[in-house]
Amino acid sequence: MGAVVALDTLFNGGQVWKGRPAPPAASPQPTGHAALDAALPSGGWPEAALTEILIAGQGVGELHLLWPALARLTQAGERVVLVAPPHVPYPQAWQAAGVDLRQLSIIKACEREALWAAEQCLRSGSCGAVLCWPKQVDDRALRRLQVAAETGRTLAFAYRSLKEAINPSPAALRIAIDAKPAQWRVLKCRGGWVSPAPIAFAAGH
Repeated sequence: MGAVVALDTLFNGGQVWKGRPAPPAASPQPTGHAALDAALPSGGWPEAALTEILIAGQGVGELHLLWPALARLTQAGERVVLVAPPHVPYPQAWQAAGVDLRQLSIIKACEREALWAAEQCLRSGSCGAVLCWPKQVDDRALRRLQVAAETGRTLAFAYRSLKEAINPSPAALRIAIDAKPAQWRVLKCRGGWVSPAPIAFAAGH
């Protein structure tokens, strides 16, 4: 007990410096959604890192989540690459979201080649963002994508099944999208504590 009292005296008297975790640096990559930016410790997408977006199925607003950031990147002349998307993108919808289609590239590939292609695009450092939809992927493959994103200083987004939420992941950020009600849930975020409260969004926007 005496030792505890002595330490408290030193701390309170300013004789011992108490370290505090440094706050994460502000992200230069806002999501474009004010409520989500406010919930994330860095105020936006983790830079040069892998973000996992977990969905129950297609058409639950998964593209609306990224469109503001992709629009900003392409309008700034940054290349955005879609690696083996499950559906052919509807140009009018992407254009209406503000995405400059001249900066949008699509890579058609089988599952095994898609992961390799995504990794190479990320490592190249020539892309603003790379999106992929891996179906069968293990922890090692996800780590390769994370390292590639760090190497190329590129935003990486991987759409995966919501069922994967129970499994650990090396991704810096994991967001689940629920359809009913339409909401986002931040499951994991590097750099700070995030409230588990869901963030409502308009599914049609």
